[in-house]
Amino acid sequence: MLSFFGFATIGIFLALIITKRLSVITALVLVPVAIGFMAGFSPKELGEMILAGIKQVAPTGILLMFAVLYFATMLDVGLFDPIIAGIIRYVQGDPLKVIIGTAILTMIVHLDGDGTATFMIVMSAFLPIYRQLKINKRILPGIVALSVGPLHLVPWSGTSARAISTLKTDATQLFNPNIPAILAGIAWVLAVAYWLGLQERKRLGINQLDYVHHENLTNEQQALRRPKLFWLNAFLTLALITTLVKGWVPTPALFVVAAALALLINYPHLPDQQKVLRSHGNNIFMVSSMIFAAGVFSGILTGSKMIDAMATSLVSLIPQQHAAWLPTLTAVTSMPASLLFTPDAYYFGVVPILSQSATQFGIDPLEIGRAALLGQMTVGFPVSPLTASTFLLVGLAEVDLGEHQKFTIKWALGTTLVMTLVALLTGSIHV
Repeated sequence: MLSFFGFATIGIFLALIITKRLSVITALVLVPVAIGFMAGFSPKELGEMILAGIKQVAPTGILLMFAVLYFATMLDVGLFDPIIAGIIRYVQGDPLKVIIGTAILTMIVHLDGDGTATFMIVMSAFLPIYRQLKINKRILPGIVALSVGPLHLVPWSGTSARAISTLKTDATQLFNPNIPAILAGIAWVLAVAYWLGLQERKRLGINQLDYVHHENLTNEQQALRRPKLFWLNAFLTLALITTLVKGWVPTPALFVVAAALALLINYPHLPDQQKVLRSHGNNIFMVSSMIFAAGVFSGILTGSKMIDAMATSLVSLIPQQHAAWLPTLTAVTSMPASLLFTPDAYYFGVVPILSQSATQFGIDPLEIGRAALLGQMTVGFPVSPLTASTFLLVGLAEVDLGEHQKFTIKWALGTTLVMTLVALLTGSIHV
């Protein structure tokens, strides 16, 4: 019965936000609370689950609040103006080049496997360009989300690390057989970017844009620019990214300090600091509030054991006579499973059950791990309401989560299906 309530919670939530019946924040909070009461949990029990969920996402919420503030400040001071101007000159107002360039840059940046850092860097560089060219606002977060998917299978990503730990294997056993599938996924994403770029080129044409940032700024924006501090801000940002990648300092603490330094260095006077905080306050609130609301959602699903029950129910649906299809079924359902399970719940809850079942049927349990990585919280994490970085992505793009999912999920599913086909053809998984 708990599995029924779990699936109902996620199904109702997705239906409400995609049809725009409720805002994401209210749906994240009210749907699991209502289902929790229906499942027989007391207010005290639900309260404890909510508190546990909020505690779990608190570091991420703090990280995103101050990360958004930091990169917003760097946009205000003009750190990215030379990069944006250079890209504009290169693409010459061609939406096709912009969209393909977005995909390529995202893939390069995401080689470190850190979705949050990738989203902040790429969105900061490209968002002004998309606005300048009036490209469909859903395409930027959509292409960024698709582009990180195949690259998130790298062994050092958090998702792969979970799979490696669960299956008690090493990176080469899971990663190397999937390399052809990863390359196929990259090719698919670039093909999607090309197709979307062609559509936008037909709609908008090619505009010869000369992005001279001083001429395109309002007086208020110009007053916030700090060209004399360019190299100091560049050094600060480079040091921040290096520290982030190396993991020398806990990420939330790193961004709290970095944001405070950025404000103090560029705007030493209190009125200027207050102006910056007010101008970005709405965006910061929307991102951080969704993170804590997501904590309520995942806290109830986890604390009530609904996720565990859903995992058991899914495995029990597989008939013994079709056991050979287990890796393929795992792969095909892996991307949609990102909407149902957190990475911890899936890789520490579902994968052990699936791998144990595979062993009983004479199937290599490592195939389950390779199949799961073709979508579950790799391709699927940038559209999942259960991951904090999804809210960062849509928050920076100022796109509704439901809009983002409606636009991106079909292409993301395509990525997983293409990678699954190639994984079958190359023997990474078998039927």
